[in-house]
Amino acid sequence: MLKEFKEFAMKGNMLDLAIGFILGAAFGSVVTSLVNDIIMPIVASAMGSPDFSNLFVVLKEPTDMTGVNLASIASIREAGGIALGYGLFLNALISFLMMAFVLYLIVKNVNRFKAKEVVVAPAPAGPSQEDLLAEIRDLLKKK
Repeated sequence: MLKEFKEFAMKGNMLDLAIGFILGAAFGSVVTSLVNDIIMPIVASAMGSPDFSNLFVVLKEPTDMTGVNLASIASIREAGGIALGYGLFLNALISFLMMAFVLYLIVKNVNRFKAKEVVVAPAPAGPSQEDLLAEIRDLLKKK
């Protein structure tokens, strides 16, 4: 059983999957940083909001308001309030769209650089079995 598991785990596809998963996680953190640290501040400044991730609507205020910063979604949630964080959702949505676009470009370029498969024309069809038998019959009749 251990030998079968070792063979399964060492198959090329499993190793490729593991490598792809690890690279995908690293790539995801790079894209998240790109969105949160570079793109979203630009978008937020264009929209007039200094911090795009703190765009939210308070649905239920915390019962104890002492020390609660109402300008921070994290502060409201920590105090037991409920806030609809549409800015965080927009960050995640933009991050997803950017990741999908970058992956699209990668796949498009990989497919372009792949060696194009050579289409081999099928060999011309030879005579059928009946034709061959008829030819043999005709040759035997001549003798």
